[in-house]
Amino acid sequence: MNNLIDGKKVASEIKDEITQKISYSISKGNRAPSIKIILVGGHGPSKIYVNAKLKACESVGIDAELLSLNDNINQDELSGIIKKLNSDDNLDGFIVQLPLPDQISVQKVIELIDPSKDIDGFTNDNIGSITSKKKKLMPATGLGVMTLIERYNIDIDSKKCVVLGASRNVGGAIAQMLVEREDATVIVCNSKTKNLKSLTIDADLIVSAVGIPNLVTSDMVKKGVAIIDVGISRVKDSSKKSGYKIVGDVDFENVSKKASLISPVPGGVGPMTIVSLLKNTLKVYCDKFKI
Repeated sequence: MNNLIDGKKVASEIKDEITQKISYSISKGNRAPSIKIILVGGHGPSKIYVNAKLKACESVGIDAELLSLNDNINQDELSGIIKKLNSDDNLDGFIVQLPLPDQISVQKVIELIDPSKDIDGFTNDNIGSITSKKKKLMPATGLGVMTLIERYNIDIDSKKCVVLGASRNVGGAIAQMLVEREDATVIVCNSKTKNLKSLTIDADLIVSAVGIPNLVTSDMVKKGVAIIDVGISRVKDSSKKSGYKIVGDVDFENVSKKASLISPVPGGVGPMTIVSLLKNTLKVYCDKFKI
């Protein structure tokens, strides 16, 4: 498909760029970048995501260590671990993999993370910097989306952009990034927005991050629209060995016939989210060593 937004390809290119920068720094006598990933419990999808992040770090020369914690850990115990990581000068950043067990407050965890080590870009300080002239560590998924827009030269200047999904770390953050990046008209919707089609049908760019399979159908978009699908869901599929398949928010088969550019699921935003964690890590590292 010549209208495919290939997140795997772009992520691979960025990994090569990161590898070169890290190799150069190490050749100057500096240590390698270093991060840790906290995984609480045995949540299946989380293990898959964490393994992908560890593998990506290894591929570019980032030292990444997994801290695997029991799912009955309490808030105070996890807070103590986070405080130690905050004070570790040899650590460039860390990730607390979500979701967390019910006894743990996600918001309290995020508030405790040192913003300068928040490579997920979830803290208030980092998300707040989206609207600042001095950007800090951007939310990883949003950074991945904006990178795809840049690398595929998607023109959003004076264009109508519709974002489906208003979550703080994803949809809402992406909307803010679009507002800040160009002179675009940005409309934020959600799955309950009335007359959704009336808003999407005229959009030049649609970014969907709702998590509802096939929410965006062919009759909801105009010919030539650019679409970035952030949504990810499992749906039953008896033809698959696993019994399910991964799909996005967009009816890819039919919408792709009208779109000028469209990202697939999987293989679109997913790889870009992971590579954005690497970019954030590199930013912290380069600032620290003044590279």
